[in-house]
Amino acid sequence: MAKVFLVGAGPGAPDLLTLRAARAIEQADIVFYDALVHPDTVSLAVNAKKVAVGKRAGQVSTDQRFINRQLVEAGRHYENVVRLKGGDPMMFGRAQEEIDALREAGIEFEVVPGITAALAASASLGVSLTRRGVARTVSFVTPRIGPNEIESDWLTTAAAADSTILYMAAGQAPQIARALIGAGKASSTPVAIVENASLENEQRIFTTLAG
Repeated sequence: MAKVFLVGAGPGAPDLLTLRAARAIEQADIVFYDALVHPDTVSLAVNAKKVAVGKRAGQVSTDQRFINRQLVEAGRHYENVVRLKGGDPMMFGRAQEEIDALREAGIEFEVVPGITAALAASASLGVSLTRRGVARTVSFVTPRIGPNEIESDWLTTAAAADSTILYMAAGQAPQIARALIGAGKASSTPVAIVENASLENEQRIFTTLAG
């Protein structure tokens, strides 16, 4: 019976794939992969048709509704379909829209979790997101708002947590810093910015909200 696998490709490094993810990719008949997925991860799909459906801010991107239709169509024609997403499908990966489309079409699916970027960044920095007696709460938020979407109250959640992880936020760093300081966070609050976590070209910036 045909099945669509929503697979988390992890934060970037191919060797951070789970065994289940690697197995699903290797057995795939067709793979729809995001822009952030490492080429070596995609190459594991040795017998599959490979379709790029990446979405990057400020660039020409594949419409999500088109991706949903493609997955449904593939689920009707292929036995093993893989939708390969950077990080974890269920963390800012728009997986729910794809799940809803597959459910409506009556197509079986399975979600294969992946390591989300925040955990890879935390591991690379050697800084725990939680710490006994100091950091008991962690928030995962994004300030990014898509076209025709309602405003998000990300600031309240971010300001209230002991540790805050911001996804898709680098381009808005000055505005985010001002907002957090305005919401009561100390301007001396430590900040780590990590790009390409887990990859050889990983970059880190250590600063404060004021910086």
